[in-house]
Amino acid sequence: MDAVALLVADHNRVRGLFSKFKDAKEADDAAAMGALATKIFTELEVHTTIEEEIFYPWCHDQSDEIGETVDEGVEEHHVVKVLMQEIGDLEPGDDQWVAKMQVVIENVEHHAEEEEKELFPKVRSNSSADDREQLGTRLDARKGELGAPVLADKIDLTDDQLRTLATEQAIPGRSKMSRDELAATVSPS
Repeated sequence: MDAVALLVADHNRVRGLFSKFKDAKEADDAAAMGALATKIFTELEVHTTIEEEIFYPWCHDQSDEIGETVDEGVEEHHVVKVLMQEIGDLEPGDDQWVAKMQVVIENVEHHAEEEEKELFPKVRSNSSADDREQLGTRLDARKGELGAPVLADKIDLTDDQLRTLATEQAIPGRSKMSRDELAATVSPS
């Protein structure tokens, strides 16, 4: 799978978790918020790792503009990592915990949007589809090494199963996604 498409799939999976977190917050369900925060943190840890270890170094020197955006992205990751560490010391559902989770969500949403609108189009225009495909394979393999689901974990799912999972996981844009996009985006469980 194309590396950029794989990273966008990660963004959309986390957006689904954010949506479910917001619902739990509105319902004042501290247990659900805590469980969702754990999933969110796992997703973010894997995603930032593959970006920082593989994707960012790969694209950093494609242009000065890309390099600047990558450097900013690394710092945005750092801010979220610090917040996640602070959140780990708090009780799920208390006011400070919820406020910090909101800041994480806002920061990640901003970061993902910036990557999708500014970085990824430039990376696409400065690289070949074959190179991005090879990089996508490396990113997916690294996700597997980190214990995250990979594309192969979802290869046997039917279209209906993928759509059901996407609906359950509140994946944004799911109705317009191809089978491959759904497979890349949903979590198999």
